[in-house]
Amino acid sequence: EIERVARLLVERHGVESIRLTGGEPTVRANLPELVGMLSALPVDLALTTNGSTLRLLAEHLADAGLRRVNVSLDSLRPGRFAELTLRDELPKVLDGIDAAIEVGFDPVKVNVVVMRGVNDDEIIDFARFGRERGVVVRFIEFMPLDADEAWSAGAVVSQEEIVATIGAVFPLGAVERTSAPATRFRYTDGGGEVGVVASVTRKFCDSCDRIRITADGQFRNCLFAVEEFDLKALLRSGADDDDLSAVFEGTVAAKWAGHGIGHVDFIRPDRSMSQIGG
Repeated sequence: EIERVARLLVERHGVESIRLTGGEPTVRANLPELVGMLSALPVDLALTTNGSTLRLLAEHLADAGLRRVNVSLDSLRPGRFAELTLRDELPKVLDGIDAAIEVGFDPVKVNVVVMRGVNDDEIIDFARFGRERGVVVRFIEFMPLDADEAWSAGAVVSQEEIVATIGAVFPLGAVERTSAPATRFRYTDGGGEVGVVASVTRKFCDSCDRIRITADGQFRNCLFAVEEFDLKALLRSGADDDDLSAVFEGTVAAKWAGHGIGHVDFIRPDRSMSQIGG
C-alpha cells in the first residue's frame, strides 16, 4: 500500500522526495524491504530515526538504497537524554550516528528541538558536535505538537537567538534559502553548516510543499491540520488510482495559507508529532 501510494504521487503528481519518519520507523518489520521498494522510484529518499537501533540497521538500509538519514537527538548529556526520552540509550544513539557515517549516508543530519530552560544551554555543544563529527545539525524551534501540552511561547528559542548564540563562538554566514524547511548557515571557517527550522517565529508556509501520511493511514495536508482523510480505508475499499488522485488533489488544494501559531483562534492538533510523522 505504501509503495502504491508513493508511486502514484511520484508518477502522477510530481512528488520528488519521500521521508520515512515516525513514531520510529526502525521498529517496522522488514524496513529494508520497504526502503528497497521506494528507492526504486526517482525520488530523494531519507529516513528520520531516534538512532537507537541504527548501528544494527545502517548497513542493511544502505544496501537497500537509502542514501541519507536524520537522527532526532535533543540532548548530548546522558542524564538529560534519559529524562527527555525515558530511555538510557544515549551511547546507542551516538554509536548509531557513527554507523550512519561509516556506511556513507550523506548527509547525516541531527535534529534538535530547542526548548528554553530544558536544553537551550546545549546549543554550542551541538554545534561543536556537528563540526567534529561532520554532520549537519538542525536546530528546530519548539512547536505546539507535544502530547502533554507543555508548549508555551516563552519556551520557544527563536532562530535569531540560536544563530546569535552559535555565531558568537563559531561565526556563520547565511546560505540562500530554498523550499526546504531549514534556513542554512555555513561556518565562515569552512567547518560545515547548521540549519534552523523556524516554524514558529519565521513561518515558511508560503513555500511549504509537504504532505504527510500517518502510520495508521491518514492523509494530512499540514503538520498542524485539524482534519485528516482516511486513506487506508479508501485503499482497502478497492479504490483505483483515479480515486486516490482525486483525494490527493482535493486535500492539497485545501491546504491552509498558514498554520496560525500565536493567533487567538489557533487550534492545536489532537495528535503529537510522533503520531503525525515528521
